[in-house]
Amino acid sequence: MKTSTYLHRLLVLFALLLSTTFAKAAPQSFAYILQADSFAASKSQAIQRLAASQRDWIILDATYSSAQPWTRSDLAAIRRRQAGRKIIAYLSIGEAEDYRPYWQSGWATTPPAWLQSENPDWPGNYKVKYWDPAWQQIMLAAVDSAMASGFDGVYLDIVDGFEFFEQNGNDFIDNRPNPATGQSYRRDMVDWVKIIARQVRSHKPGALVIPQNGSQLLAQADFLNTVSGMGVEDLFTDDNQLQSASDTNYRLYFLKKLLARKKTVLDIEYPTTTNRKALVRQRARQKGFVWLVTDRELQTLGASGH
Repeated sequence: MKTSTYLHRLLVLFALLLSTTFAKAAPQSFAYILQADSFAASKSQAIQRLAASQRDWIILDATYSSAQPWTRSDLAAIRRRQAGRKIIAYLSIGEAEDYRPYWQSGWATTPPAWLQSENPDWPGNYKVKYWDPAWQQIMLAAVDSAMASGFDGVYLDIVDGFEFFEQNGNDFIDNRPNPATGQSYRRDMVDWVKIIARQVRSHKPGALVIPQNGSQLLAQADFLNTVSGMGVEDLFTDDNQLQSASDTNYRLYFLKKLLARKKTVLDIEYPTTTNRKALVRQRARQKGFVWLVTDRELQTLGASGH
């Protein structure tokens, strides 16, 4: 065989393998379960149900429960039933949660400097100064623990935590300066996500880093370059109400930047009526998003597609 022909065949084979790899990398469905101990009667049963779920990506809380972590063998068992499946660890990086191992009882009376007010919509969750090194060290330890358990990346919640600090009465000040850092609260969040991404990928090169909400940050090129995709909640509906067109269009303006880079948008919606579920599926497909219709408590598989 001539060398040129041999090399040509190798190049063709490589191209086929590469295209197959990228095809598998883009999910056609996903699951998002934060209360796995409510999803099934036991961890072993949860593993069996997740393994059989036929979902390409599965977002799980970084621990099965407060008493039981996920292990490498647990995650391997979930992956085994579906080639190319990714399992992603949920971490809240913009709020502290009083049911996490890092929480200290003394914080109720003597809070650390980075701990802010309780979220009125989610009791037990507290806003944080996410740029504070002490908070960041707590969360980077959680990142290390998740990656040591064998996750394929991280799913970062409360990335839109910068909005809490941009609020000025009933109004919001875009790119409001943070006097503590000398840059905007948005820039502080971009830098924080980039720190996490470096930490995650030091464990596993190419690991997924997916923020949830905060689509305004996609206007910043280094944030867009860093993330693997984005999760967005309530894009088309607010439970069974239609989301306002202005809110939807505002977020779509930023999300299209991800699609232009062939990165994944995960659309999570919580309607319960047949008509609203159908609307979510239709609109998400039109935009090229991967959709999930599920319960707001995130205890079930829901329904998902592309």
